[in-house]
Amino acid sequence: MTAIVWVTMIMLGASILIGLARIATATDGGTRAIVGDLVFFSGIGIIMGLSILDESSVAIDAAVLASIVGVLATVALARIITRGRR
Repeated sequence: MTAIVWVTMIMLGASILIGLARIATATDGGTRAIVGDLVFFSGIGIIMGLSILDESSVAIDAAVLASIVGVLATVALARIITRGRR
């Protein structure tokens, strides 16, 4: 189980690095927003992996709360980018 968690965290770290490189080369705000969400939620995945390894329920609660805030931020950013159109 521990090896699976470590491999998962390495893959999430790689996706963060690739995402940061994509943010630097993106041409529009929509692409940056989507990749920013990828980086944010990959970071939450790493926090979840660390909390599984440490058996910490507080870190899991913090990650769940951050996920809820992240979803709300994504919706707000989508409304800003589309200028309120549906």
